[in-house]
Amino acid sequence: MSESYKLISDNRQARFLYEIMETFEAGIELTGTEVKSIRAGRVNLRDGFASIWKGEAWLMNVHISPLSNVGQAFNHEPRRKRRLLMHKQEISKLIGKTEQKGLTLVPTKLYAKRGWMKVEIALARGKKLHDKREAVKERQDKREMQRAMKRADY
Repeated sequence: MSESYKLISDNRQARFLYEIMETFEAGIELTGTEVKSIRAGRVNLRDGFASIWKGEAWLMNVHISPLSNVGQAFNHEPRRKRRLLMHKQEISKLIGKTEQKGLTLVPTKLYAKRGWMKVEIALARGKKLHDKREAVKERQDKREMQRAMKRADY
């Protein structure tokens, strides 16, 4: 992502639960109330995932809160499945990797780029418990080293 973008939501939990292999950028098919809600930052990617069905990529279980100042008839369903806008060759590449290697598709970021809402989808493999413990230990060690360096500067 060399161009400038405005980060709206980040799924940090995905980096802890999954080992990220590769990332893809995709557009999302949204309704008007969903766009307004996303711009207000009322979106949660934590439980979300993507799947490929009938040659199309779909974003599922991502919660976009309904607007409070809009009538219920015009509002959107918070957890509806949303179509991802990707090229056919990207989708076919994802089909091969998810079916053969047992990888999963997880949304990692939601951002606005040139006025369009984009989602970053990661091809990921689930971490085992010992991998998670290792990540926590590395993070603690890194934090302790930074503290020691800070003290040494004084």
